[in-house]
Amino acid sequence: MISDPIADMLTRMRNALKARHPKVDVPASNLKTEIARILKDEGYILNYKIVDDANHKAIRVYLKYTTANQPVISNLERVSRPGCRVYVGHKEIPKVLGGLGVNILTTPKGVMTGKSARHEGVGGELLCQIW
Repeated sequence: MISDPIADMLTRMRNALKARHPKVDVPASNLKTEIARILKDEGYILNYKIVDDANHKAIRVYLKYTTANQPVISNLERVSRPGCRVYVGHKEIPKVLGGLGVNILTTPKGVMTGKSARHEGVGGELLCQIW
């Protein structure tokens, strides 16, 4: 059993990017689907889809590369972990690389980026940072 499924998702994506794989499969959950949706909306991945095999559901994430075959995502970093949760108010949401990266938060209004959480005026659990 995996104790931190979000960290597992980020690690699978990080490893696939280093190996230059076109896609990676991640065990599905609602939270991971929302993270994939945000990554697609922000332009960090090409697409994602839910794959339903006989025994389990998975999220197939299609990774994005530049024309020089360099990954669009430089780094994926887990912030809040099961052993040390990190909660921030809407005024304390940090900017990633001066606004070049993206924070992903879980808020009472759902999973959203740090920018949209600041705009909505809600804080929450800071899940991860991507740049």
